[in-house]
Amino acid sequence: MTDLAQIIDDFAFLDEWEDRYRYVIELGKALPELSEDKKSAQNKVHGCASQVWLVTHSDGGGDPVLTFEGDSDAHIVRGLVAIVLAVYSGKRASEISSTDALDVFNTIGLVEHLSSQRANGLRSMVRRIRDEASIRVAA
Repeated sequence: MTDLAQIIDDFAFLDEWEDRYRYVIELGKALPELSEDKKSAQNKVHGCASQVWLVTHSDGGGDPVLTFEGDSDAHIVRGLVAIVLAVYSGKRASEISSTDALDVFNTIGLVEHLSSQRANGLRSMVRRIRDEASIRVAA
C-alpha cells in the first residue's frame, strides 16, 4: 500500500488533472484484489454508484489498531479506495474515528473534481470506516 505522505507529495507534483486521474487509477491498480468470498453483502459499502467492498480487521483491545482491505469494480473508485485505506489502515480506532479523510481529499483538491456520485460514494466509504472505528472504541 502506498504511504499517504507519498500520495500527497505525488499529487502536489502533478499539475494537470488528467495526470492526477491517471495517478488515482494507478493507485487502484496497485491495490490488492479482494478474494471473491470477501465481496459479500456484509462487506459492501452502500451509497456508492460502483460496487465497493471494505473489510475491517482488528487486533483487539480497548483501542485496537484497525487495518482495512478494499476493492471496487471501477478503476477510478479503486484508486479512491486506495487513498482512503492509506489514510486509515494501521491506525488506532480512536484516531480513525476523529480523522476525516475528506480533509485529505480537499487538501489534494480531488473532491472538487469528482462527480457528485463519486463524491457521495467517497463520503459513504469514510463514514463506514469511521463508524466501524467508533464501535470498536466504545466496545
